[in-house]
Amino acid sequence: MQDIVVPPLIPVTTEGNLSDIPYDWARKDPSHVLVRVKEGSSWRDVSAKQFNDEVRQLAKGFMAAGIAPGESVAIMSRTRYEWTLCDFALWTAGAVPVPVYETSSPDQVTWICSDSAVVAMVVEDASHATLISTIRHDLPQLRDLWQIDTGGLDELAAAGSDISDESLDERRATLDRASLATIIYTSGTTGRPKGCELTHDNFLALTENTTERLQEVVSVDGASTLLFLPLAHVFARFVEVLAIYSGSTLGHTDDPKRVIEDLGTFHPTFLLSVPRVFEKIYNSSEQKATAGGKGKIFAWAAKVAIDYSKAQDTGGPGFALRAQHKVADRLVYGKLKDAMGGRLQYAVSGGAALGERMGHFFRGVGLIVLEGYGLTETTAPANVNTPDLIKIGSVGRPLPGAGVRIAEDGEILIKGSNVFRGYHNNPEATAEALRDGWFHTGDLGELDDDGFLKVTGRKKEILVTAAGKNVSPAVLEDRLRSSPLVSQCMVVGDGRPFIGALVTLDDEMLPTWAANHGLEGLTVEEARKNDLVLAEVQKAVDHANAAVSRAESIRKFDILEADFTEENGYLTPSMKLRRNRVMETMSERVDALYDK
Repeated sequence: MQDIVVPPLIPVTTEGNLSDIPYDWARKDPSHVLVRVKEGSSWRDVSAKQFNDEVRQLAKGFMAAGIAPGESVAIMSRTRYEWTLCDFALWTAGAVPVPVYETSSPDQVTWICSDSAVVAMVVEDASHATLISTIRHDLPQLRDLWQIDTGGLDELAAAGSDISDESLDERRATLDRASLATIIYTSGTTGRPKGCELTHDNFLALTENTTERLQEVVSVDGASTLLFLPLAHVFARFVEVLAIYSGSTLGHTDDPKRVIEDLGTFHPTFLLSVPRVFEKIYNSSEQKATAGGKGKIFAWAAKVAIDYSKAQDTGGPGFALRAQHKVADRLVYGKLKDAMGGRLQYAVSGGAALGERMGHFFRGVGLIVLEGYGLTETTAPANVNTPDLIKIGSVGRPLPGAGVRIAEDGEILIKGSNVFRGYHNNPEATAEALRDGWFHTGDLGELDDDGFLKVTGRKKEILVTAAGKNVSPAVLEDRLRSSPLVSQCMVVGDGRPFIGALVTLDDEMLPTWAANHGLEGLTVEEARKNDLVLAEVQKAVDHANAAVSRAESIRKFDILEADFTEENGYLTPSMKLRRNRVMETMSERVDALYDK
């Protein structure tokens, strides 16, 4: 199969905009709990009426501050309730929110705010306000700055008290689905980030069809989700809209390190995450079990979960496997599910490949991970596995209203109501990306006979060895990172006689792993040269090599002294590897892999 187009489930229309969502909820079910806000160790309910009232009050504040329809307002903050409030308030006021990662550098903030002509900013805290003060001379169009932590939004809402409801509704009515909703800047792994212009219809059509397609996930009684990924990323931004539209109760966690704690008190039914989080949950559980002398029990239970999941695709588990699964649930799975809040049934995973082993493990435990695929340019998901149509190891079929085509060179092309309208101030890049109605993703993939997509790599990241063998790094890197000891890695070998890898160690996992192997107090520098650590990394390399031919396999690796992070410039805010920077700064380390 070379292409598949799935018709929309919801009729196409030009009417409405994103500001209708809270307004409609307040009218049809004012007491429905749309959001829960963390206050101390408990969560405060926010009803549909309360949320709509707060949105409208803040929208009036933006109008009173002189924000005109179509003007851009940046939001720079961690994931928190106020971000969602600002998004819907700005849409209600007819403005265009522009997300900025709270970890962005001054140069990045300057570029995003100047390119999108931001006239005002909402920032979270004093550090952000200080950063803006250092670059304000480069942003002559920037008029206002409001700081969340000092009550800036409350003051803004109060300032809008003289704006009438009629004036606000007139402003709302100026927008339709074709209006610009947001400009989200890509990660910028090479060159400056490009601003993706996403319309109200991009979000609404995708949200409406996803809600219809995933009813048993997002629309069942009591559905709720805890958002902890950055709202500056399109994936989290889409789920924010999806949750409010579908009526799933939405919560926010502003510190990823507190996710497990918040899961235990929020009790979500579905989750948005990335593969690294699932790998960390698995690896942490495995190492804790080993430390408690129950490593063999965990390993047995993990195998049972994987076998149980695989059996569901081949006629169902037999009596013996069902009996083992029941015991494993009592000994291991139940505790793992309790740690994730006790109600979690589904998780949507994107950003990278989860891997069949992890997918089968979690489904066997009782958490169905629905892998999906999309980009900023597609308003997040274009494809996703669904509870009734799932193939572990794939990223699913296109969502209703979307289509996928595999070009002759293997590139994935996407069309549909979710595809952006173009790159802001960049017609050349737009013309290159949007051709004949299809968005050219730059990713490589395959469609099977049932229309399920498998992503196999990036066109620009393909390595060609000296022998002329084409190698996709993604397959090897995804499997390498599944090791409890490995944090990040980069496969190299372009123009070289064989494939090699630069590997970094997970400094959070290392102490537990070291203690379990009689190496208490082992530092990262010591670990790089330790025989047991080298053997463990070699085991991860062997696991990665099992997925490819010998010509594509990793022959040598080097463990680096420090991790790839956003702070040192090797990762983008969305955790993508800046390969060019790694090659520029570590060329000697790469050369050393090939010294005779």
